Amino acid sequence: MLYAREYDVKKDDFAAAGEVSARIKRKLKQIGIDASLIRKIAIASYEAEINMIIHSYGGVMSIELDEDNIIIKCVDTGPGIPDIELAMKEGYSTAPQSIREMGFGAGMGLANINKNSDNMEITSSPEGTTITMKFSF
Repeated sequence: MLYAREYDVKKDDFAAAGEVSARIKRKLKQIGIDASLIRKIAIASYEAEINMIIHSYGGVMSIELDEDNIIIKCVDTGPGIPDIELAMKEGYSTAPQSIREMGFGAGMGLANINKNSDNMEITSSPEGTTITMKFSF
C-alpha cells in the first residue's frame, strides 16, 4: 500500500461539498498520477461525495493507492438505495426540489461514477450503502 486515507462526509453539509474530492485530487497530483486519470477520479469521487451529502446519513470516503490501482470506497450509514438498477439510470433522481434548486440532484451521480471508474461495485441496504470505485493505471 503506497497511500491510504479516510475522510468523513456529513449529511447535508453543502458548505463542505467537494472538499473531500478536491483533497483526493490534490494528493494524486502530488504523487504524479496522470492528469487524465485524475480527472476521471475527481469526477467519480465528487459525484459519490455529493450523493453521500444529499442522500445518506453521513459516512466515510477512503482512498487506497497501490502499485496498480486506486480504490475509492464510500461507506454510509443509511437509509440505503431501494432500487439500485433504477438509481443507475441517467436522469433518475430522488433529490427533493430544495436540493435541485441548489444545483444538485440531477440524477447523474451513479451513472457518472460508473462511466468514469474502471470498475464500480455497489451494495445497499437500509443500514447503509457501499460504493467501491477502482481505477487502474
